[in-house]
Amino acid sequence: MANTERWDERNILLRFAALSDLHIGESPAAQANRRFVRALDRLYAAAGGRLDALLVAGDITDWGTDGQIREFARIIRECLRPETVLTAAIGNHDEKTGTAVDAVSAALILADKTDVRRNRVRGRDRTKFDIHDRVNFAAISSVLHMDRDKRQITLDIQLDDEICSVLDYFEIFLERMLMCRRAAEMLGCSFKLKANGSKVL
Repeated sequence: MANTERWDERNILLRFAALSDLHIGESPAAQANRRFVRALDRLYAAAGGRLDALLVAGDITDWGTDGQIREFARIIRECLRPETVLTAAIGNHDEKTGTAVDAVSAALILADKTDVRRNRVRGRDRTKFDIHDRVNFAAISSVLHMDRDKRQITLDIQLDDEICSVLDYFEIFLERMLMCRRAAEMLGCSFKLKANGSKVL
């Protein structure tokens, strides 16, 4: 126990940094882009010049446009050192263009983008709910089914119609459901959605 209580440079197994909500714009001069470059410089300095991994947890770009994605790729190409592995998650600002590149990313997209549940809402004052809060709070149940024989993945959700309609759900989750369909296709499956007992997608 005594060894783990003291800082010892020799005990470091992995040096990594985690960032989120970069909101990269299309122009290299954009404030968010410059802030990201400065953050990378500071992270490398704090880690003694070596980062084994950089985790970017969503909202990489401002609106997921091709130009913003290209700008993010340029910054990574120019600023990330060869030994640093990049792992990134897709946030709601990246959903229009985000897609799975392998089976692992497809599974992560399906797990993350189908996650709708009441306990995601922190407050309980409904007068302060935004549409995301209403949809999550209205979710009575949300189950992701995998039919191996049919190679079909189905999200089956039950919503309390008095809190949120199925239309409200689609207002914010349509892009996510389309992303799930692409992720399922990467796994060689189809993606279906059932809401309140009716097949929707």
